[in-house]
Amino acid sequence: MEFTHIPVMLDECISGLDIRPDGIYVDGTAGGAGHSAAIASRLGSNGRLIALDRDPDAVAVASQRLSVYGNAQVIHSNYSEMRGVLDSLGIDKVDGILMDLGVSSYQLDEGSRGFSYHTDAPLDMRMSKEGTSAADVVNTCSEQELARILFEYGEEKFSRKIASNIVKTRMESPIRTTLQLADIVRMSVPQKARREKNPCKKTFQAIRIAVNSEFDHLSKGLEDAFFCLKPGGRLAVITFHSLEDRLVKQKFAGWCKGCICPPDFPQCVCGRKPQGILVNRKPIEANEEELERNSRSRSAKLRIIERSAEP
Repeated sequence: MEFTHIPVMLDECISGLDIRPDGIYVDGTAGGAGHSAAIASRLGSNGRLIALDRDPDAVAVASQRLSVYGNAQVIHSNYSEMRGVLDSLGIDKVDGILMDLGVSSYQLDEGSRGFSYHTDAPLDMRMSKEGTSAADVVNTCSEQELARILFEYGEEKFSRKIASNIVKTRMESPIRTTLQLADIVRMSVPQKARREKNPCKKTFQAIRIAVNSEFDHLSKGLEDAFFCLKPGGRLAVITFHSLEDRLVKQKFAGWCKGCICPPDFPQCVCGRKPQGILVNRKPIEANEEELERNSRSRSAKLRIIERSAEP
């Protein structure tokens, strides 16, 4: 299957990064290389793009698509390992970093990857194709842990009932496929919830997040990315659900905060200065034209922060 991925809010990302032709940039989630190619095309002979991805399929496709740009390099790595990758390349600071946290269209549409609840496939969901799979999580986690995963990562209000039915089902035989899990979810929620929207979305999202340790990687990746920026460098992050966006928003707010002395102190004694400046105070969302062209951009939010000049 062809690796397709429509880059979300491409113009807004490129504008927000404020690309300099001689700058060094990182795309932490290369995917189908849509954003990467747009960045590379704006760089001169002295510019440089480092594109990372944890998915070996994405690395192969991005390498081929970016081969026409002499200033681009693709590396198989998670964005949470960005600092180590840059150190290995002899790069201290960069001018801009993009992180598109969405699951690619290829990963969703390629049945064998096990991300979709619309197609019967092995219950996998591993972005890196390595380590613990969704089937491992579903068949080995305790009922309490499954309920926690569904509630915390999917905000699923029927988490306990779904977890209970997963455990009951696997006692008879292991749960191996996406449609097996989808059927369990449907039988676990009230009819009204089934009619309103597909009830499987939150459960599949939660298990995918757990399988790929997405929040752990995101927290570390944001820290690495921000402190890899030069003064005046920018970090642009696209999120696709409220939990991701909340984490990004909180990180950005922390970096933009100055004095942290107690409010009853007559004057500042901590000497803390803001480390960043918000480029957009509210998240940027896809416009109507893009929504018509790419329905998967509907939940996307783009936040951009600029690293402050050194004191």
